[in-house]
Amino acid sequence: MDHFDRRNFLKLAGAAGMTSLAGGLPLARAAESALLEKAKAQGQAVFYANITAVEPIMKALEEATGVKGQYTRISSSKFIPTILTEFNAGKLLADVVQAPLPMLQMLKEQGVLAPYRSPSLEGYPAWAVEDDSIIQFGVEYVSYLYNTDHVKPADAPARYEDLADPKWKDKIVMANPSNHPSTIGWLVGLKEKVFKSEDDWMQFLKGLAANKPMFVASFGPTPAPIESGEKLVAISMPKYIVTKAPAPLAWGPRSGQPLLGSPRAIALTSKAPHPEAAKVFLDYWLGKDAMGILANKVGEYTLAPGVKSPVEGMDSADVQPVRDLNDEELVKWGREFSKIFAVR
Repeated sequence: MDHFDRRNFLKLAGAAGMTSLAGGLPLARAAESALLEKAKAQGQAVFYANITAVEPIMKALEEATGVKGQYTRISSSKFIPTILTEFNAGKLLADVVQAPLPMLQMLKEQGVLAPYRSPSLEGYPAWAVEDDSIIQFGVEYVSYLYNTDHVKPADAPARYEDLADPKWKDKIVMANPSNHPSTIGWLVGLKEKVFKSEDDWMQFLKGLAANKPMFVASFGPTPAPIESGEKLVAISMPKYIVTKAPAPLAWGPRSGQPLLGSPRAIALTSKAPHPEAAKVFLDYWLGKDAMGILANKVGEYTLAPGVKSPVEGMDSADVQPVRDLNDEELVKWGREFSKIFAVR
């Protein structure tokens, strides 16, 4: 099925001399105006997401379009069950859903998602927009953080390998590597993108495990022990440098090794209660204004052209998406990491 792209249509119309309607309103403006009026009449777009701290975008969306973004956060562990339960009962409230790429791919397989080609996608990397239903707008980048009041930059880990140094024993916090999907994917990503051999990677894992990290349920709780000085290093996300400001946090590695993370993705639902509001929501979300808010106020690494990270040094960092792990791989590596890290 072909999808209506307003920007491409405008170019073709201009080439054919079809630049306006009878009333003189340009075709693209007419299409956008009609969509926006329907969206305003619907009033809101319901947004199920596992990304946090997006309230500023919801506010900006309403101010710019008159459409309210009704944001509901759902944790990664509950995301798929919640949506499929509602969808299969014919009671899915969400118009727009956001999650790591593998989760949306699972929802697409179940018929939950709808195809839509937003005009806001111009300039995005080709790999991020190749799916007709799922748009990758950022990378949930992971590295490590430390508190500059307790650790001098010269003494901080310079490479991932340094996290296995015994001097960090009992001083590291991380999400549970046996059951946290993003951490599992990140550790496997290190094997595939950073370490020269699987033996080197395994030695790193064993050294990190020997340092007896404190385990928490997800990335969210990782900064607090670093802010307080209870721990010195967190395997965490650099975005917390923005959201936890003015906490004295810095990130590594600064040695040129890549920062890895799961692609962040977004999509419309196939039975959206507010279909036009959903499209307006998605068009705004993918645009420079919203992605600028996401970068500057939430610290996210976005793929929108011209949007730069406010995190010091991040513009020159090599941020790469990790490979999607299927369910079997997540279970396999979760069990393996449970053994290596002696998770109880």
